[in-house]
Amino acid sequence: MMGKWKAMEVPPRLILPRPVPKLQAPPIFVGGYGSSSSSSSSAIGRSEALKVHSQAEKRRRERINAHLTTLRRMVPDASKMDKASLLGSVIDHVKDLKRKVVDTGQGLAVPKDANHVTVEEEDEDEEDDETGSSSDEKSFYVKASICCEDRPDLFVSLIQTFHGLGLRAVRADIACLGGRVQNEFTLCGDGSGGRVGLSTLKEVLREALARVASFDVHQASDSSTTTSSCKRQRLLQSRYATLSP
Repeated sequence: MMGKWKAMEVPPRLILPRPVPKLQAPPIFVGGYGSSSSSSSSAIGRSEALKVHSQAEKRRRERINAHLTTLRRMVPDASKMDKASLLGSVIDHVKDLKRKVVDTGQGLAVPKDANHVTVEEEDEDEEDDETGSSSDEKSFYVKASICCEDRPDLFVSLIQTFHGLGLRAVRADIACLGGRVQNEFTLCGDGSGGRVGLSTLKEVLREALARVASFDVHQASDSSTTTSSCKRQRLLQSRYATLSP
């Protein structure tokens, strides 16, 4: 028997090895989450970004349409214009308005921020045409301009200054803006002092108007009385008499 079993033994080379079980690799974690969770979060983030962008674009278009509607109301016959034609029409309309403003503003005296006084001789012939009256040979015209802060006693001070120098106003143009006032007067005098007297008169008038426009006169006007006005008038008369030849 022993010999029989030995004859039936399988040679070692015919014994097959056992199959080794395959090990599965663990899932890779990124930032504490699995790959499937990360891709899902990315998709959600992109969706939210697209939603926000879509809402912002919608609001932007609504604002543009609202502005276009406003422009259509401002420009005549613009209800059937497309956007490009509407914008071109608005530009032309604004340019036309600017031209009208410039044309309207020409010849109007706008008060400046700084005080200034100008006195110059006016042509008699031109002034006669404007006033519609004829002047004698001795009379002359002076154009005086004063820009300063507006105050209640300003016009009274100017009239007293003119009367103190023997001048009368034949024309006055007054413009007020933002607490400032621009006064332009055409003054007439008898011209008894000749050309030299006229030159002296213009210088005295310029100095007198500068004092009226100054801040010191504005401060003193609160406490001024009729007596001080009379003194100023006598002072102007005496100085003009001294400077006249």
